[in-house]
Amino acid sequence: MSNFFKLKENKTTIRQEVLAGITTFVSMAYIFFLNPQILGQSGMPAQAVFLAAIIVAVFGTLFMGLFANVPFALAPGIGMQAYFTYTIVFGFGFSWQQALAIVFLVGVVDIIITLTHGRRAIVKGIPKELKAAIGGGIGMFVTYIGLKNAGFLNFLIDGNNIKLLNDKPYDGKSEVIVHSILANGSITPELTKFNDHSVLLALIGFILLLILVIRKVPGAFLITLIVTTLVGIPMGVTNTHIQSGTSIGSAFSSLGSIFGQALGSKGIGSLFTNWHHASLAIITIFAMGLTGLFDAIGTLIGIGNQTGIFSQADTKSFEEDKGFNSKMDRALVVDTFTTAFAGIAGTSNTTTFIESAAGVAAGARTGLANVVTAVGFLAMIIFAPFVGVVPAAATSPLLILVGIMMMGEFKKISWENIEIAIPAFFTSIFMAFSYSISYGIAAGFLFFIIVKLALGKVKDISPVIIVVSIFFLINFVVLAFMS
Repeated sequence: MSNFFKLKENKTTIRQEVLAGITTFVSMAYIFFLNPQILGQSGMPAQAVFLAAIIVAVFGTLFMGLFANVPFALAPGIGMQAYFTYTIVFGFGFSWQQALAIVFLVGVVDIIITLTHGRRAIVKGIPKELKAAIGGGIGMFVTYIGLKNAGFLNFLIDGNNIKLLNDKPYDGKSEVIVHSILANGSITPELTKFNDHSVLLALIGFILLLILVIRKVPGAFLITLIVTTLVGIPMGVTNTHIQSGTSIGSAFSSLGSIFGQALGSKGIGSLFTNWHHASLAIITIFAMGLTGLFDAIGTLIGIGNQTGIFSQADTKSFEEDKGFNSKMDRALVVDTFTTAFAGIAGTSNTTTFIESAAGVAAGARTGLANVVTAVGFLAMIIFAPFVGVVPAAATSPLLILVGIMMMGEFKKISWENIEIAIPAFFTSIFMAFSYSISYGIAAGFLFFIIVKLALGKVKDISPVIIVVSIFFLINFVVLAFMS
């Protein structure tokens, strides 16, 4: 074991790696309860999603530890969970089976890009400020979802501003059961009155989480999830009734209803049947692929370089060599293959979790820590019957704070430089307020081109940005004529 993981070479011990692996597990365990909460809204069975996330996390984390020998754990990313449900399913109108097919194709595209070293051209072709704006914008998106799910925001709609009622023109006289409303920009958001038990519970959970995180308490997210769920019992928010048919056995049975659906007739088989869906699918695959690539590289470099897990030789090999000799190269290979597997297994895109930093801070230096973390993930299966017990008020605070943390990317942007600020602003603001990571990237790229053309800096516009922007423009034209 010591030789396989090169413990002496990395100046670590078995005990140190085990303790660090446990630390990473405790820091990440909350994600398995958050995943079914978000993806379940798309119509997917919650228990099945819970198990799918565990299976994928165990696969990716073990693969990362054994193949790349680095202590970075993988699991379905929060930003991508939100993207899956709120943008792909709710926003674009895809079924969850089609959304899983898109996740699978994102993994396949990323695999091709990674194995052919095309990622190097993409990374170099997109300015670092736009990459930072994408990361920070996803943070705004996730925080906004958390605020809405917590019930902290209400939205006022005047009858005169309703455009569509149940997807049909509103004449101001119809009296029907309301299924959906489309209004114009006159909708006014307001802060809730905090007189609802669910909202109050979410507020209690958020305050508790803030205190624990500020005090740097290990496992703050998991502790908050558990405590808020328990506090919700006397408040009448937590549903303590565990329905029949929610055993571990039934959870595995329900897994069959989502496993492999991405490759079936309702998944990839129906994804490209018309131009409208096909164009949206292509745009989404590009956007998710780019986001996942930046996220993985950012996390790996950010944590690995600071701690010495990636040496200068590793970084140089990643940037210049054609092979896969560096730890970073191998880590990216794992990241992409795991996302492809996620689509097949039945969950959203995976990512290299920033929470791995907790384990690294505790001393993790090799893949042995990942083996320990993966064992912890596997043990989470026993909680499958309790997935439906955790209320949205307990998970919303986690979304809010994770989003806030992701917005730290904004510090990498030179906001005083208007040439940089304009595309960066539209990238981030459109992600949150259009409820779409894709449209945020589209806005950022298009305004980047406009700014550079206005300044006569055509050479600053890389082929990558031009190609992706053309796809976005085609998509917008199609949407305009299809409406």
